[in-house]
Amino acid sequence: MSSPTTTLAPAPVGLFAPRLRAMTVGSVALVSLLAFEALAVGTAMPTVARSLDGLAQYGIAFGGAFAAGVLAMVVSGIWCDARGPRGPMWHGVAWFVVGLLIAGTAQVMTMLVIGRVVQGFGSGLLSVALYVIVGQAYPEELHRRIFAAFAAAWVVPSLVGPALAGLLVEYLGWRWVFLVVPAVAVPAVLLIQPGLRSLDTTVPTRPPGGAVARIGWACGAGASAALLHIGGQQRGAAALAVVVLALVGLVICAPRLLPPGFLRAARGLPTVVGLRGLASAVFVGAEVVIPLMLSRERGLSPTAAGLVLTVGALAWSVGSWIQGRIPVPASRASLPRAGLCAITVGTATVALAVRPEVPVAVAVLGWAVAGLGMGLLYPSLSVLTLELSAPGEQGRNSSSLQLGDSLFAATVLALTGAVLAAGSAPGPSSYLVTLVVAAGLALLGALLAGRVVVPEGTRTGG
Repeated sequence: MSSPTTTLAPAPVGLFAPRLRAMTVGSVALVSLLAFEALAVGTAMPTVARSLDGLAQYGIAFGGAFAAGVLAMVVSGIWCDARGPRGPMWHGVAWFVVGLLIAGTAQVMTMLVIGRVVQGFGSGLLSVALYVIVGQAYPEELHRRIFAAFAAAWVVPSLVGPALAGLLVEYLGWRWVFLVVPAVAVPAVLLIQPGLRSLDTTVPTRPPGGAVARIGWACGAGASAALLHIGGQQRGAAALAVVVLALVGLVICAPRLLPPGFLRAARGLPTVVGLRGLASAVFVGAEVVIPLMLSRERGLSPTAAGLVLTVGALAWSVGSWIQGRIPVPASRASLPRAGLCAITVGTATVALAVRPEVPVAVAVLGWAVAGLGMGLLYPSLSVLTLELSAPGEQGRNSSSLQLGDSLFAATVLALTGAVLAAGSAPGPSSYLVTLVVAAGLALLGALLAGRVVVPEGTRTGG
């Protein structure tokens, strides 16, 4: 009688297994560079504008880069689905590096703005291509971990990026904020290249029907988002007119770039994209208010108020680490729901600090809870996006996820600025309104979280 054959289970694969090590290091490095540049430019731009006598173009230096990024996300999604992620990856790095070199060597503000637009376009191409690479190169059981690593790659620059940028500006000059990044970006993408060659080659196809129209709507959405950014930095009736015009443009254009059923929170991908946008809006809106409130109402120094945001960033990293290592939950809605509940409770707790009798420590604790919730939520929604995408839809759906994220955040930033500027000066009532609205949006997301679940075996396209 023969003995039964024993089948050995395949050895578990980690993010730093030999075949994935270089790709993991390169991908995380690129995400860190995108994050550093996004945060460092804000620190350097006041000095840049004074040096180049370009205060009049200050707003467009940010808004133009944002608009180019919106367009590039759509282009990258279409490109990845038709040809695979290699082209968008290499072009993204090239545009990103060239834009940084133009900005870093600019002699007039107009050239710096052009560099920022080119850099923004490259960032948009890269961000979507990296998601598609995750979907194609990493086994499904590692998706939560690699997206947790991406989250950490954003958190670390948020802690050290502004300070490092300040040191560069002070001791080496503002140009080095732009010029140091290419030296790391090129080696990072070279690490990814061998892994890209090993991916299944995507059979080249023609772009799907409606691709040209989609790019057109992206141009409209990007221009509207840029107007929102510019209008949010203005004051008076002109600012209100610009913001209203921008909001109308977004209402017209944005729904055509997001999954069908997005506005009614249809099950599956439309709700996933909506929850990501809501969470981004809540966190960004509150993050603008918290330092201002703690500085003006509670007497904290700018450094101390900023440290509260640091606590939230660290908690975000902890939440990402936790979601990447807990067992797969019974329901795909569990992590998004838990994250949004934490964001709701945390933001509402921060709102209590509007009252002078409430200790500042309560606000710190609340923001830590909100950051923990973001860490649980963000990577889990990225994973769900890939799970709900057929191979030929990963680019478009990843693009939709990041577009919703960016457009929601831009809209709420502009509206928050309008609320804070409504009176002669921001005060407790304006802080309370913005934080309560943010908590309400997070609660709405928690109530809708169950709609990310679709019937077994069903995939939803974008």
